[in-house]
Amino acid sequence: MPAWDDTQYKKFIDARTRPAAELLARVHVPMDAAAPERVIDLGCGPGNSTELLVQRFPNAQISGVDSSEQMLQSARAALPQLDFVLADVSTFEPPQPVDVLFANALFQWVPDHARVFPRLLGMLRPGGWLAIQMPNNFDEPTHRLMREVILRYVPDLSSVKRHPQIWSSDRYYDLLAPHTKHVDIWQTRYDQVMPDAAAIVEWVKGTGLRPFLEALKPADQAAFLRDYELEIAKAYPKRVDEKLLFPFPRLFIVCSVA
Repeated sequence: MPAWDDTQYKKFIDARTRPAAELLARVHVPMDAAAPERVIDLGCGPGNSTELLVQRFPNAQISGVDSSEQMLQSARAALPQLDFVLADVSTFEPPQPVDVLFANALFQWVPDHARVFPRLLGMLRPGGWLAIQMPNNFDEPTHRLMREVILRYVPDLSSVKRHPQIWSSDRYYDLLAPHTKHVDIWQTRYDQVMPDAAAIVEWVKGTGLRPFLEALKPADQAAFLRDYELEIAKAYPKRVDEKLLFPFPRLFIVCSVA
């Protein structure tokens, strides 16, 4: 897997942060409950989602966890007062039970949700909250075309490190409901306005396109990106103002434990 590029990721930071804000808005800590003391941002990236947690829970002990040291360096620069930990979130164990576990655009990269999600619930204190948002775009043209265009350069997809396909809402509900007192699941499609096909390519270069580029020889990467951009331009036609609409579906899960 190629290293995460915080500069590439932050090119569209406002649009990437919007789902995190909308996820956090549905974490409804009861008015009669004690304010959260410990909050962890799993897959914190460059700290944009962590900053939302600081604003929402100013008196909590907040920390971020990520598997990319480059991302963590960016997060530490933005929020030097917080603790950021380099760790694999699939095996990470907090030192103490947590009031809020927050994960924005992380678990589409992490396999074995049947094991990992109940494990996350076990990290929460009574009354604690788990909040997860995942892009649900495996079948969107951006990702379908990644899989198609790369076959012009490699014989099959076995060389591409795959990430798990997101489950259906009812499957996540059946997994989480027996262990929680409240489950809220919804999906949102963001029709993002982009100036051109190149901008869509720049967006996915920071996330889903990374494993495909890593699977290519350096000499083939530029040609692949050129071919991919031509296909993206066909899949996302210009609108009346010459801009493109880039539909981006996301799945949200918020639940709390007794």
